[in-house]
Amino acid sequence: MLPTSPPLVAEEEPKQSDCDNELYAFVSASDDESSTSVYDASKAIDGDFSSVSRWQSSATNNEITLDMGREVQISALTVKWFRGSELRVYFDVEVSGNAQEWTPVITGGESSGKHSGFELHSFDTVNARYIKVRLNGSSTMAESGIVEIRAHRCAEATGEFADIFPNEVGIDLLDWYLSIPTDEDGNGRSDTISESELANGYTHSEFFYASEDNGIVMRSPSYGYKTSTNTNYVRVELREMLRRGDPDIRTQGVNKNNWVFGSASAQQQQDAGGVDGDLHVKMAVNKVTRTGENYQIGRLVIGQIHANDDEPIRLYYRKLPDNERGAIYFAHESRQTDTNGDNIETYVEMLGTRSNSAADPTDGIALNEVFTYRISVEMNLLTVTLSREGKADVVANYDMSNSLYDADGQYMYFKVGVYHLNNSSLPSEYAQATFYEIRNAHKGYAASE
Repeated sequence: MLPTSPPLVAEEEPKQSDCDNELYAFVSASDDESSTSVYDASKAIDGDFSSVSRWQSSATNNEITLDMGREVQISALTVKWFRGSELRVYFDVEVSGNAQEWTPVITGGESSGKHSGFELHSFDTVNARYIKVRLNGSSTMAESGIVEIRAHRCAEATGEFADIFPNEVGIDLLDWYLSIPTDEDGNGRSDTISESELANGYTHSEFFYASEDNGIVMRSPSYGYKTSTNTNYVRVELREMLRRGDPDIRTQGVNKNNWVFGSASAQQQQDAGGVDGDLHVKMAVNKVTRTGENYQIGRLVIGQIHANDDEPIRLYYRKLPDNERGAIYFAHESRQTDTNGDNIETYVEMLGTRSNSAADPTDGIALNEVFTYRISVEMNLLTVTLSREGKADVVANYDMSNSLYDADGQYMYFKVGVYHLNNSSLPSEYAQATFYEIRNAHKGYAASE
């Protein structure tokens, strides 16, 4: 099952640096005839970033030769390795101007084993037309391959490829799993990256990677694979996991993976992983959409409390195209229903308004402006606090006593990221935010105390 629109279109939109436009296309690819007919060399340069379209050889040592059609100056390759976040691939790279005399540029190369997206491999600048990559096995002895390969003039290629991994920026990723809008396992839904994989250094160069200013970038296209058939929107989002990598604890339920309100029964509090909740996030929104349906333009959710089926809070950021600053507001969804049987939903505006024609909020938050939000629950009281350097805090409280979230069987978890609420923009548009601090805490939860 394919997504409505290619999920990686946004990846092709260039960033602003001297090297962004120095990407060389390959006109042909061939191998040493050891590849299978299904995974032939042409698959490594076909522009399809899904793992089913890859070059893979059945031999232990094998080569792929790539032709750029003319001699150019190159200093780097970016490679999307097959199973790149699971195994390290050992390789050599040689270059040539005539496909007869070859010069080594990488000897004894090794992939990180932590990238599901493109990984940067730089070398001293050379002039070449042909590039030969020789695979020398992998860390697990499994067959290795290349999903896609690209050549660049500049050694740094683009700003997407930082020297640090997301698990090195001071955020405890063992408390979270990640959803990204790819479908590597072919089940028709977005992929999930476990808390253990995140803690071990997982990164994805399109959707989830370390920024150059020591944060974690989450980037969501408008179109791609979704978490379920029940949602209309794409997301790159962390889901709180109090089990911290223990697969014997179920994801759902009132158990040690989730938390409950302090107003829940004593038994529910004993069974849960924590009681009440406090989420502290320091971040900046970098990019929002400018096209699409009027009510969807520039809109995303940056934080949530999710219950079994409903959402005690969705925290929104929204910036309209003609405004310099964005608004922040939240929605509370009660489990109580109206006369039509729909959940009662209340919106609380904190900075600016959520109007589709809102004027530029004078106290709003601009793109790339760093701010902090805090979502706290104590008993049935929800408190949201917005903080910015040099400005007074903005605080909103909401009484959830009648919302029925303290009933037996109701469990909670935080979500943080880019829940991209626009599925009508131009395919090239996307939403992006950088997260510098993510701290979650609960009473009775040992990892936060």
